[in-house]
Amino acid sequence: MKQRALNLATEAAEENRGQKTTKSTSHFEAGDLLKGVIDPSQIAAELKALAATSASGDCADIRPQVLSLLKSAVSDGRERIREMFFANGAGVLCANRLAKLQDVIIEAIHDFALAEVFKASNLSSGEQMAILAVGGYGRGTLAPGSDIDLLFLLPYKQTALGEQVAEYLLYLLWDMGFKVGHASRSIDECVKLAREDFTIRTSILERWLIAGSRKLSDELDARFEAEVVAGSSNEFIAAKLAERDARHAKAGNTRYLVEPNVKEGKGGLRDLHTLFWIAKYHYRADTVDELVKAGVLSRREQRLFAKAEDFLWAVRCHMHFEAGKAEERLSFDLQPVIAERLGYNTHPGLRGVERFMKHYFLITKDVGDLTRILCAALEEEQAKEAPGLRGFVRSLRNRAKSIPGTIDFHIDNNRINVSNKDVFKTDPVNLIRIFRLAAINDLEYHPDALKLIRRSLRLIDTDLCENAEANSLFLDVLTDRKAPEMHLRRMNEAGVLGRFVPEFGKIVAMMQFNMYHHYTVDEHLLRSIDELSAIEQGERETVLPLSSEIVTTLRDRRVLYVALFLHDIAKGRPEDHSTAGARIARRLCPRFGLDERETELVAWLVEDHLIMSDTAQRRDLSDRKTILDFSERVRTLERLKLLTVLTVCDIRAVGPGVWNGWKGQLLRTLYLETEPTLSGGFTQTSREERLVRARARLEDRLADWSEAEREAYIDLHYPNYLLTVSVEEQVRHAAFITKAREKDEPLSTQVSTDPFRQVTEIMVLAPDHPRLLSMIAGACAGTGANIVDAQIFTMADGRALDVMLVSREFENDEDELRRADRICDNIRKLLTGRTMTANLIAQRRPPRGVALFEIKPRITVDNSLSNRVTVIEVQGLDRTGLLSDITGALSDLNLDIRSAHIATYGEKIVDAFYVTDLIGMKITSEARIARIEARLKRVFDNPEGEVSSPAVLPSESAFGIPRR
Repeated sequence: MKQRALNLATEAAEENRGQKTTKSTSHFEAGDLLKGVIDPSQIAAELKALAATSASGDCADIRPQVLSLLKSAVSDGRERIREMFFANGAGVLCANRLAKLQDVIIEAIHDFALAEVFKASNLSSGEQMAILAVGGYGRGTLAPGSDIDLLFLLPYKQTALGEQVAEYLLYLLWDMGFKVGHASRSIDECVKLAREDFTIRTSILERWLIAGSRKLSDELDARFEAEVVAGSSNEFIAAKLAERDARHAKAGNTRYLVEPNVKEGKGGLRDLHTLFWIAKYHYRADTVDELVKAGVLSRREQRLFAKAEDFLWAVRCHMHFEAGKAEERLSFDLQPVIAERLGYNTHPGLRGVERFMKHYFLITKDVGDLTRILCAALEEEQAKEAPGLRGFVRSLRNRAKSIPGTIDFHIDNNRINVSNKDVFKTDPVNLIRIFRLAAINDLEYHPDALKLIRRSLRLIDTDLCENAEANSLFLDVLTDRKAPEMHLRRMNEAGVLGRFVPEFGKIVAMMQFNMYHHYTVDEHLLRSIDELSAIEQGERETVLPLSSEIVTTLRDRRVLYVALFLHDIAKGRPEDHSTAGARIARRLCPRFGLDERETELVAWLVEDHLIMSDTAQRRDLSDRKTILDFSERVRTLERLKLLTVLTVCDIRAVGPGVWNGWKGQLLRTLYLETEPTLSGGFTQTSREERLVRARARLEDRLADWSEAEREAYIDLHYPNYLLTVSVEEQVRHAAFITKAREKDEPLSTQVSTDPFRQVTEIMVLAPDHPRLLSMIAGACAGTGANIVDAQIFTMADGRALDVMLVSREFENDEDELRRADRICDNIRKLLTGRTMTANLIAQRRPPRGVALFEIKPRITVDNSLSNRVTVIEVQGLDRTGLLSDITGALSDLNLDIRSAHIATYGEKIVDAFYVTDLIGMKITSEARIARIEARLKRVFDNPEGEVSSPAVLPSESAFGIPRR
């Protein structure tokens, strides 16, 4: 089905382009486009019949009937176009039909207004007017939700009749629900403004006559060509390419976003339009076929253009039809629907939607290839046309320079280029060598070289893949000390990387259908290598102090680069990608030239590349058992260093906003706690001895207190608090608790921001209660705050100190503190019974797109992760208020939460709770464990049935805090 649709689409696109004339007054003949869609003569006849029923003579009294008739015609026509589109899948054909339908409606309104409304049959030369389609509409294509851009072209200045006709037409179009962009200009004004403004010039570049005076339209054609276009190609091309670059930068400068903008994104329709605008302007080409005749594109590249254009138009039309509006972002909720309509089925390891998105990204890559080909042709032509002395000087400056050690390549205007067209055929190793030479000499790539590379890809066979010199050159590119990511990216875009490393080729353009990963798998791998390179070059010292220090001590830097290149290479397979990736690493590393020790080290890093991130974010780092278990997995200090840097690069390359200072702090803490254990610096000290030392440290820091006050305060805390919390934090907590005591406040809160860790801390001191954490979590959910960590400390006087860390939302401290104050206000309302968690959460919108995903809840009760407590890990689909419901359920189960570790991966939560029973013991009963698992699963299975707040009496709270 999919291939048939693509074939039909390509044939239809080529047919339509063949119908397009070289004159801008007609982009295609109506022909079969309107067959079965709308009958223009019938519309005209029905409007004329309506005019005959007008009692006023000016048709003002029948305007509602005219509007109803036109609305019905548009609705019926669009529905037929939709049915045709769903049947054949031809995107450009659908866009052409929608544009032609719009032509018919506008022409009918124009003719009806002149003949029946304003009775103007004989127009003077000053009253002549032409209605032109411009902009996107001017290409002869419209998406279902597209705006309509019109130019009312006047001979001199606007006349009363012209103004009346334009107003009548516009108001009818607006009342029909169309978004219309319009301008009324004389030919002189069009020429003048087009000279001054490239946006207006581009809009007028593609135009055709819908209705009105052909003479005016022809005059604009001639003057626009002679007075605007002639001699201005270079400035137009420069402006359009600069505009494109700015648009790409705004979108993140990558085509591999998992929710791409089909119209404006890199490799999208706007890039194809820019390509054609440049070609039309410079080569005076109205069709892609003319670019082939001019020698700019080959027949293969023409087919590539047609395929890309039709696929992107098909996706865009499906998006608009499904959304019922102009939706340009291919969001998660639209992707599965369109994938199904286009016939993409699930294969082992890849869902249908992931296969569809992979095809989408490959198409956008083709658009990038076409852009480079056209730019190369323009550059070559510009060089030939450079006149006189200026051209001679330029030719001297850009004259080919030799590269030491090779005669196959040379430097052309600071870009590497081939010396002849047979360099790859003569020696296929040159397909890898060119990238190494570019890296050594810090060169970009000439478009001619990239074009020849793409046309020589068939030379990359098994012999070349196993060639020792080729693999050595590749390893040098991968570990380049200046810009490995840039050269690997060019290698990937040229198609070399996926062929030379077939395992990498399988993940090129592969997306993962989830809300956590922002990029395709290959893009993620290249970005992770870029992160490592930036760390090595000292560009991350401020934000990544530990990693920046570690890389200066590594003796296995190439192991780290290879491990980053391979760590996700097995994604999209039915088995665990870490295990499969380690197997691939053991096969590829010897090929790349790594020895046995290095190969095993890479394989271990790939297989365990998630262990440090998982431990840091999901385990209690103050629990000694956590550190010992992690040390057992890592075993050596060198592996710890490599794993730390790899983990940092991996997380930072996931996407914008995924890395933050809090995650960095967790990884630093885990590293610093593990390092002495692996280096032999850890000595076992009894718990009693450590407790004595901890009390002494705190006493020393509270030296300005009286002895009685110190003793009384320290006795408030249980040993676990003194052993696990840093003395600096204990001192801050002491000041907070003392201040609350002086104010005699049963409930006290304090907030502070931490810009480096990018978190905001909220401290709550309140009477202890089983649902205290649940209430605080509900208060955070009510303001949309994401909790990243929670520490719960019960004190001997029956109060609890809960410390919550929430992700920072605002850059400005004042704004962030105001948000934190709202959270504290919610906490007070909940704890005093003035509102309920359900009420707060009801005001919040659910997380966007979460409902599209299915994640089976998983509850794990583990007694092996800690010597003192039971660890309950909860995985499942995120939703607003989920943490409040989970902690509430744990309270219902009579469990005491000692600490909570909250990790969110897009739509998925992985939360770990360190708990005991009410007398401080582990949960060991099999029956009770079964009840815990069943109860927590009900939180996911029946979220509406969860009770997020306990009942409270009208006069007092369940916490004993008076209402105020």
